[in-house]
Order: sequence, then structure tokens, then C-alpha cells
Amino acid sequence: MGLTFHRNPDGTTTGRNEANGLTVTHAEEEEVKRQLYEDAGWEYTPPPPPVPPGFHRFSLAHDEFRASGFGDERYAGPRARPPEGCVPVDRGCFALECERPGKTLMDAVAGTVAEVRREHGLVMNSLGVEKPQEWFDADNKNGYAAKIVAHLVLTAADRARLLGYGRKDVVRLLDATGIE
Repeated sequence: MGLTFHRNPDGTTTGRNEANGLTVTHAEEEEVKRQLYEDAGWEYTPPPPPVPPGFHRFSLAHDEFRASGFGDERYAGPRARPPEGCVPVDRGCFALECERPGKTLMDAVAGTVAEVRREHGLVMNSLGVEKPQEWFDADNKNGYAAKIVAHLVLTAADRARLLGYGRKDVVRLLDATGIE
């Protein structure tokens, strides 16, 4: 069974339960989710309240091909002393649920990744995004689309390292795109 969601040009959201064909369109995205979850027989949990201005909510994960699990001794430090505003969670891997300050989401993620690396020698390499091809708010610099971008950059940096590429190689590729 699959649920799909699509942001419409008029600002509404349409959701569909692929199992039975139920389609819902509404101005509020969360109302679409609630109705589809209930139709699918799944528990719906409303989103948490918004973070204060200048803060961003995100998850950081240390996702490895060689599963080590939340209890691995490498994670003892960040489990005991996580960055301020972060809580360690077990997602089948070590993860941090964070509400951190930053000018943008990317700034908040970058600052947190740098702090974990500096304090604990651990490079967090994922934001735990399962379907990065789904873009709901491509016009919002700090929303879901920004989480996807941060996730893809962290994942790309980690995978490049595993293949033997260094920072200069990744930066050269980014520079080749011409983005400013």
C-alpha cells in the first residue's frame, strides 16, 4: 500500500491511497495526510509545533553500509553528550533529532555536523531522507526541499570519501556546475 502526495499549482495538496484509489485535495497538507493515514488504517501523528525564529528542526544520522547499530561504542560520546538542542535516537543506526540555530537550515546542519565531528570524531552523513525525489516545497529555502539538498550533499560527500575522492574533488565538481 502506498500513499502519494502532490503540491498543486494553486497551493493545494492532493494525496492518493494507491491501494483503494481514495484521492483527497485540500488547502492544508496536514489535513490531506490525516485523511489518507486514517483511510489506510495507520496512526496519524500531527507535526510538532513550529520551532522559534532562527531555529531549524532536522534529523542527522550516521548511516553505514556495515550496520553497527545505535549501541555501538563509537556513539558513546554523542549519546552521553549530544550537541545542545539534539537528542540521540535509535533508527536502526545512530541518529540525532535536532532543533538548532542557524541563518538557514543548511547553516544549522553544517554547524551541527562540524560540532559532532570536532567533539566526537564522527562524521554524520545523512539526514535520513528516504525518498529524496519527493519535493513538496521547492520554493521554501528552509523546508523539506532544503532537507533533501542537505541530505544529498552529506550522502554524496560520504560516498565520495568511500570511493577515494577527497574534498577538492567534490568541490571541483560543485564548482563545475557554475552555481554561485
